[in-house]
Amino acid sequence: MQNNRIVVTGLGVIGSNGIGKSAFSEAIFSGVSGIRPISLFDASGYKVKSAGEVKGFEPKDFLGQKGLRTLDRSTKLVASAAKLALDEASLIISEENTYRVGVAIGTTFGSLSSICGFDRDSIKEGPHFVNPALFPNTVINSPASQVSIKFNIKGFNATISTGSCASLDAINYAADFLKFGRADIVLAGGVEEFCQEIFLGFYKTGLLSGLNGGEELSCPFDRRRNGVVLGEGASVLVLETLESAQGRGVNILAEVKGFGIAFAGHRIDKYRLNGAGLKRAMRQAVQKSGIDLPEIDSISCSANSTQEADLIEAQAISEVFGEFTSEVKVTAIKSMIGECFSASGAFQAAAAVASIERQIVPPTINLLEPDEKCRLNYSPLKAQDIEVDNVLVNAFGMSGHNSSLMISKFKA
Repeated sequence: MQNNRIVVTGLGVIGSNGIGKSAFSEAIFSGVSGIRPISLFDASGYKVKSAGEVKGFEPKDFLGQKGLRTLDRSTKLVASAAKLALDEASLIISEENTYRVGVAIGTTFGSLSSICGFDRDSIKEGPHFVNPALFPNTVINSPASQVSIKFNIKGFNATISTGSCASLDAINYAADFLKFGRADIVLAGGVEEFCQEIFLGFYKTGLLSGLNGGEELSCPFDRRRNGVVLGEGASVLVLETLESAQGRGVNILAEVKGFGIAFAGHRIDKYRLNGAGLKRAMRQAVQKSGIDLPEIDSISCSANSTQEADLIEAQAISEVFGEFTSEVKVTAIKSMIGECFSASGAFQAAAAVASIERQIVPPTINLLEPDEKCRLNYSPLKAQDIEVDNVLVNAFGMSGHNSSLMISKFKA
C-alpha cells in the first residue's frame, strides 16, 4: 500500500477574490485582486486600511442555517470550502466509508478571535457568565473537528499548526495516511480568518505594507515592496488513492507527486537569510516526485511582498534550478489574495490544480518594477498560456518552517 498514487478529485475555495473553484480560478487567471478596504472592523484609526477579506460570503448557502449560530468565522469558511470540495468529488459520506475518510486542516491563528472574544466577556462580565456554547471555538482544532462533525467523517482528524507552511504540511500529512493505507480519502487544506486581533499583531510588529510611508500594496518581487497585506479564506482539496478514485469512477484533477519539508530555525520573528531550509525542501520535493528540473513548468511562490522573503526565495530558486531558472515560470498569487498565512499554501495548491486543468500560469499582478536582485522568469501582469504538467508550490515563514509540494497533471 505504501506505493499508492495520490490524486486530487475535489477542490473547494472560499477566497477574497472568488468563492468557489470556478470564480477563484477566473479571478486568479484574470489578475483580479481581492484586496479592498477593510470592513470587518473600523480601520479608520490605522495607517493600514486594506486586506484580502472574503466578502459576500453566506455560509448558510453551503451549510444550511442549522447550527451556524455558535460557529466562528474560521469554521464557517473551512466547512463551506469542504462542502464545495465534497460536491466536486461526488463524495457522499456513509456508514460504509466514513471510517476510511479523514480530515487534515492547517491553521495557526484560526481560534485567536474566538479566544479574545471569550476572554473579553470573561473579564467584563465575570467567568461565571461566559457562554459555554462558545468555549469550543477557543481551541485551535475546532475548525477541523467541526468539518468532521458537519459531514459525519469518523476517520482520523488532525490540525496542523506550522505557521506559513501549515496547509501544505496538512496535505503532506494526508498523503502519508493515504500512502500507508490508513485512509482512502482525506479532506486536506487550510483556513485563516481576518480579524482585528490578527491585524494588530502584524501591525504592531511593523510587518504590514504601508506602515512606513510606502504605498499600501501587495507586489511580490517588485522593488517597491514594503510589507504584507493580510488576507483570509479557506481552501480544501479532496485527496484519495488512485485505486479509490478509479473505483468510484470520478474525475481526477491532478496528482500529488512529491513533498519536501525542512526546518531551519533562526528566530521566531526573523527569516534565515541564506534560505537553506527552503532549498532543502524544494530539492526533496523534486527528488521524491521523480521529475527532472527541466520538466517543471511553473513555481507557485510563497513570496509575500516583503523585502527579505522575496529575495530569499528568488535566490533559493536560482540556486536549486541553476541553468534551468530562466525556463520555469514563476508566479505569486499573494499579489491578489494577500498573505493568508496558514491557508496560503492551500490557496497556492488550488491555483496549481487550476493551472494544470486550464494550462495557464496565473500572473503576478502589481509587478511593474521587477527587483534586479530577484532575477526569475515571471508571469507579470497577465496570465501565460503555456503547457503546464508540473507545478512546484513553496511555503516558508520566519519561524524556520519550509515546505514544497509537487502537483502534476494526472497521467494514467
